[in-house]
Amino acid sequence: MEKINFRSKAPIRTYSGKNYTNYRKYKPYLKEDFNGRCGYTDCSQLWFGGSNSFHIDHFKPKSIHPHLETEYANLVYSCSYVNIAKGDDDSDYLDPCEDDYNHHFYRDRVGNIFPMTQSVKANYMFSKMKLYLKRYSVIYMLDFLRQKMSLISEMISDMKEGEDKKELLMLQGELAVEFLEYLKYLEVEQ
Repeated sequence: MEKINFRSKAPIRTYSGKNYTNYRKYKPYLKEDFNGRCGYTDCSQLWFGGSNSFHIDHFKPKSIHPHLETEYANLVYSCSYVNIAKGDDDSDYLDPCEDDYNHHFYRDRVGNIFPMTQSVKANYMFSKMKLYLKRYSVIYMLDFLRQKMSLISEMISDMKEGEDKKELLMLQGELAVEFLEYLKYLEVEQ
């Protein structure tokens, strides 16, 4: 099986502004620093209904470490599913900004997430956060196809009429067919 990197752009905590007493005030900054993606699954907020449906996870649970409740370095922009699955678990997780997830997780061709065998933390997170669920591969594929289709559309709109433009239009058509086949695959799997 071909192993594909877990993500292409790692989140980086850059906020250095004022300290808030309510951690929810950091959400716009977390959204920016995490590229609008879940720190744990790399799923785009787009497929969850935007930032309103995303949560702020306390990497070290606030119930156990109340002094870290408003510490920006302890906050993770995350989808609701993994935030709820993680809950108040104070185990040894991989910090999405401090640890390179590409060294601990990989994906297959259709976006399923797998932990690297040798990574104890990744294997724990895979089970605890249910990273094996189909939703993460579905979102990965939707993102993948959307990016490819957008790229081709931009290239076509910038080109003059000719043989190259004709080839790109055919490629765009093939990608649309692949997208529809993927949607059929999803319907069969449900």
